[in-house]
Amino acid sequence: MSISLKTLFNLTGKTALITGGAGYLGTAMCEALAEQGANIIIASRDFQKCNELALTLGEQFPSQKFTAMELDLLDRESIKTNVGKIEQLDILINNAWSGNKNSFDSISNEDWEYDIDMSLNSVFRLVKATQHLLKDSQGVILNTASMYGHVAPDYRLYNEEKYTNPPSYGAAKAGVIQFSKYLSSFLAPYNIRVNCISPGPFPFPETQKDEEFIKRLSSKNPLNRIGHPHELKGVVALLCSDASSYITGQNICVDGGWAAW
Repeated sequence: MSISLKTLFNLTGKTALITGGAGYLGTAMCEALAEQGANIIIASRDFQKCNELALTLGEQFPSQKFTAMELDLLDRESIKTNVGKIEQLDILINNAWSGNKNSFDSISNEDWEYDIDMSLNSVFRLVKATQHLLKDSQGVILNTASMYGHVAPDYRLYNEEKYTNPPSYGAAKAGVIQFSKYLSSFLAPYNIRVNCISPGPFPFPETQKDEEFIKRLSSKNPLNRIGHPHELKGVVALLCSDASSYITGQNICVDGGWAAW
């Protein structure tokens, strides 16, 4: 029996929770799932920003439900309280991140611990808190890792402190990749699929104003350019829908070929 692509990509009636959902990359993820018909809980510590996106998407897709959630992933009580409000969850996207720019010389113990807590421990906490809902729905988990979770930064790119990539970031993202693979195995009996994506160079708009840095960054991959948020929409749409029903435990690189050479 053949199933159409339209049916496979359709998320009508599904509910997704996206952390960091109103951010630079998170917004594109929300847009992708909204276009597929999903209801979306947009979560971060910035409730106003999440609410603005929820209102915008609600105007574009009036038959769907978009909800803003003020969620602090470093606060166990915030996770417990907010997850307790969710009645249905089919898709969990762990995408939130914040941290300081540091070199190995400048990073403090506090910065290291914060980054590991924010980028890795928070993923563990949220999966633990939502697993009962995902078991009920036989849902999907998608984690955002990074190219620096599996390759090292080239120190020659970062000759200014404001662009330095901290060692804690890559260490945490490597953990996210391995944790995703672990979950794909141990949650398989519940028919929960788990994958992650490793975005390459997607610098914030403010960083893009530095043309010389962007030129150096672009030259590091075969496509010779940086990525743009909409270029994540396809892989998110794939991995969060039945179009990827036989894909689990994978880390898909969206990096312009960064790690290919």
